[in-house]
Amino acid sequence: MTPKTDLVVRQDAVSSPICINSPTSRNCWAPGFDINTNVYTKTPTTAQTKSFDLSITNTTCNPDGNGARVCMLINNQYPGPTITANWGDTIRVTLRNKLQHNGTSIHWHGIRQVGTNPQDGANGITECALAPGDVKTYQFRATEYGTSWYHSHFSGQYGDGVVGSIVVNGPASANYDIDLGPYQLTDWYYITAFQAGARAALGGAPPQGNNILVNGKNKNANGGGSYDVRNLTPGKKHRLRLINTSVDTQLRVSLDGHAFQVISTDFVPVQPFTTNWLLMGIGQRYDVIITANQTSGNYWLRAEAEGNCQSSNAGVGRSIFRYTGASATNPTSNPLTGTPTSCFNQDATPVVALNVPSAAFTQQAQTLPVAFGPVTVNGQNLVLWTVSGSSMVIDWAKPTLKYIAENNASYPSSYNIINVPQANQWTYWIVQQAAGAPPIAHPIHLHGHDAYLLGSGTGTFSAANIPQLKFTNPVRRDVAMLPASGWLVLAYPSDNPGAWLMHCHIAFHVSMGLSVQFLERKSEINLPAPGSEWYQTCTKFQNYLNSKPVYPQEDSGLRKL
Repeated sequence: MTPKTDLVVRQDAVSSPICINSPTSRNCWAPGFDINTNVYTKTPTTAQTKSFDLSITNTTCNPDGNGARVCMLINNQYPGPTITANWGDTIRVTLRNKLQHNGTSIHWHGIRQVGTNPQDGANGITECALAPGDVKTYQFRATEYGTSWYHSHFSGQYGDGVVGSIVVNGPASANYDIDLGPYQLTDWYYITAFQAGARAALGGAPPQGNNILVNGKNKNANGGGSYDVRNLTPGKKHRLRLINTSVDTQLRVSLDGHAFQVISTDFVPVQPFTTNWLLMGIGQRYDVIITANQTSGNYWLRAEAEGNCQSSNAGVGRSIFRYTGASATNPTSNPLTGTPTSCFNQDATPVVALNVPSAAFTQQAQTLPVAFGPVTVNGQNLVLWTVSGSSMVIDWAKPTLKYIAENNASYPSSYNIINVPQANQWTYWIVQQAAGAPPIAHPIHLHGHDAYLLGSGTGTFSAANIPQLKFTNPVRRDVAMLPASGWLVLAYPSDNPGAWLMHCHIAFHVSMGLSVQFLERKSEINLPAPGSEWYQTCTKFQNYLNSKPVYPQEDSGLRKL
């Protein structure tokens, strides 16, 4: 996406002669809508539908020049095509599964799916997987704006290339001149994601990633491959949309010689603040503004595994930010001073101030203990993660919504369902690492909501920790870090009926069961109409299973490797 195209898209969405979104007035958007609009209660009506066609195929790829390996790509691109829309638009995506021996699904990370729970893309929860050769259409509204990504929620596909970016244009909390577009940062394995997941499940240490890619590129340890290059215009302010799409790596990100002015955390606009680096959990996004005010030249962007989060990688992520007119050479720049000393949740102040009631916390908060342990299945020693003593396993052909549509009174215990029946009531969740669990930080992702991050810390949460919780305009985002051997306290209001997954975004961990689902206001969920494409997808996938597929389900069914 070029800056010119981005500005045209933005100004096409504006009809008011008074409030025009421009480099000097990014807080504006459209009549009645600006940076101070509460997206949870108000969305523009654009009457626009943006349509996209995505095809997933088996192929090979070689992003860092180390050598081709088996991949699954969208439209034969890595990363996949960027989905771009304006705040309030309807997004329609036709998905074609051209894979040989795999079902698939696409989750639209961070999209709250208000009133459209069946479009969330979590197979086994909100839909049946899409069978090989089948086609389906997702349709939902962009009720929030900013930067996100989409990825397969089916077994090992995400880490093998089924991933792309989402950009929803809207207002911003600081001005800028040029939009550089989305910038994916990810770990990369020279074995397939399926192989990596199997090694992790067999009880050994998870395999270490071989490299870190920046926008789908990097050089390998032997010097092959190439760096991604972005141009900076001297004196201008550039918006960069950072996304951590890793499998197993929390990242530390910085740009030599240049500070980041942060304007959003995930899909939530924040009061601008400046930092030399960002710690990014898997699934997290930061929109930042970079001012090109340094000596003309070349500067390294650095994306490195953050050891304080127990992440490691054999490679280091690098790309080049080059001032217009500078020579095409590799940078000799040095990193800015200061690095993280812990694995923490970034503090920020949301522009739209929303508070969480504190009076009911003690009575209503529920604890979700996260534990880890070995099991033996058919004589094979495996390891599983559990939440409240249960490791999630779903059925690709029998999603939670199908149980509801068929008026079932109960669900398999392995679906890890937590009922949230009351409307518009605050819920409070203490995610607690249990004694004996490996001291590993977990990026916890909530579907269907922005989580209100009340606090986090090490050790066991107790009443003594309540005074340190923040109920007044806390950080809101859809991925928050659970510290190693620690706790994380989240809240959200039950204002969006649906079956909503909450899981660790380390792919190995969700594969091994570290998930729950909140069944929110079951009787009010907008279910698909009988005989609709949603039901046809289920019938076709069941027929596919009946044909004895080459690769049966071997994990939770939700792995995003």
